[in-house]
Amino acid sequence: MDSKAELQFEYLPFIRTYKSGLVERLCGTDIIPATTDPAAGVVSKDVIIDSDTGITARLFLPTSARHLRNKLPIVVYYHGGGFCIGSPYCPPYHFFVSSLVARANVIAVSVDYRLAPEHPLPIAYDDSLRALQWVASHAKGGHEEWLANLADFEHLFLAGDSAGANIAHRMAFLHPFFWGTQPVGLETRDAGVRAGIEGLWQLVCAGRMGTDDECVNPP
Repeated sequence: MDSKAELQFEYLPFIRTYKSGLVERLCGTDIIPATTDPAAGVVSKDVIIDSDTGITARLFLPTSARHLRNKLPIVVYYHGGGFCIGSPYCPPYHFFVSSLVARANVIAVSVDYRLAPEHPLPIAYDDSLRALQWVASHAKGGHEEWLANLADFEHLFLAGDSAGANIAHRMAFLHPFFWGTQPVGLETRDAGVRAGIEGLWQLVCAGRMGTDDECVNPP
């Protein structure tokens, strides 16, 4: 078999990788532009956080924010996707964060960290920390006016789902995702499910971290 087409790893319905280095993402690749959503009362825009590494984010703001006396809390959001799929720009995350902003009346920064396996862990953690530092740099001013002028840095929250929850935990011990060699509590004992998750973990960290590494299984 041609090595360019020889399968290395498959975790359906999410990702396939080949021994040639080709990565085939099976979902989470659709992109929609930042926009004003009159129905939700939310406006969004994209920003570059670090041009050298390509870290970007999508910012969300209630359209009423400029008319409020008080500044708004900040939510820094990390998307899920097993560290290897998804972005703030795909429809599920765009609409979810927009809905969160509308309901909670907050400013949101949805972080686009680099994905494995092309960028294995801990790159996603490093990118996420860099994004958080960028947000914090606006506490005393800065070039991003939504953060510098409208954000309340006394009330900053981290959130995420799936891999994003793991990242949020890594940043501030919030809503952790735990995993380890030995299942505990309500973790699945299903051998097939565990094999898939453990295989995915080895893929995204390029085999550098075991399933008992403190990043995924804190002491």
